Amino acid sequence: MPRLQEFLSRVFTGRRRLKAEQLAKMTPRSVFESIYERNGWKGTESVSGLGSDREQTARIVAELPRVLRELGARSLLDIPCGDFYWMRHVDLDGIEYVGADIVEDLVRGNEAFASESRSFVSCDLLTDALPSVDAIFCRDCLVHFSNHHVWQALRNIARSDAKYLITTSFTDRGNEKQIVTGQWRPLNLQADPFCLPAPCQWIDEQCTQDNGAYPDKMLGVWSAQAVREVCERSQLAA
Repeated sequence: MPRLQEFLSRVFTGRRRLKAEQLAKMTPRSVFESIYERNGWKGTESVSGLGSDREQTARIVAELPRVLRELGARSLLDIPCGDFYWMRHVDLDGIEYVGADIVEDLVRGNEAFASESRSFVSCDLLTDALPSVDAIFCRDCLVHFSNHHVWQALRNIARSDAKYLITTSFTDRGNEKQIVTGQWRPLNLQADPFCLPAPCQWIDEQCTQDNGAYPDKMLGVWSAQAVREVCERSQLAA
């Protein structure tokens, strides 16, 4: 039995290494287009994956309106917006909503939900100028980026005129695991090498995925100025 387990471990590791090598040769756009086209996140309710089903987003649906009110935010950029599956249930009354995604087919599909206060655009978080909004909501995105692309995304956000960033962070672990863009790992934005300060507040997602393996999965609310200062320090240290 131990030999079988060792063999299976080698097979799994080899396949993972091969996949990483393939992803590393692709552009971020082609990576996420490919994942969308083959339902790579294995979502049953949403093509954005199990983390976007109604159970895993219930706390955010309940808490996000309060957070936006407390921040005084009147406009929100949701990037990546995916298929807009769960966000459509959030009470965004009085909020100008812009959903953005790098996968253009998703953006076109979301046009069915557009309204006077809700629009959808194609946008690359890494390279495109971001729409002018009060708050940027970036859930379950940076966890799929290599560290290099995490920094690139943070710097692009820092260049925007947003006042706040609301994004995923896992609070009780480090960032030892390295990935290529398109893979996944839990990411702690307060740990090395990112070292963001304590956020203004947390939204506890009460994540139950993988039999409760990630009770520390949160949405942190940072001032955009704090993100800018961290990005400036990282460039000075480079």
